[in-house]
Amino acid sequence: MTAPPPDPDPDSTPALDEGQGVPPGDTPPESGQTSGLSHREPRPPKAMPIVTIAVVLIVAALVAGFLFALGSGMLQLG
Repeated sequence: MTAPPPDPDPDSTPALDEGQGVPPGDTPPESGQTSGLSHREPRPPKAMPIVTIAVVLIVAALVAGFLFALGSGMLQLG
């Protein structure tokens, strides 16, 4: 069994013009809509971006220090 289509059949809907428009003064068939008020979304915490930036900067400084020590000969691998 199939479900009926969500919109009415244009052939059996009264008061439609030839171009499938609605004549002035008539109301188009009712269809679903989403509108209205919703709850406010919570603001994201401000601490997380600061912590993320700090961690990225610390890791970048460690990598740069490692590469500098490796390049200057202070650190030898192998």
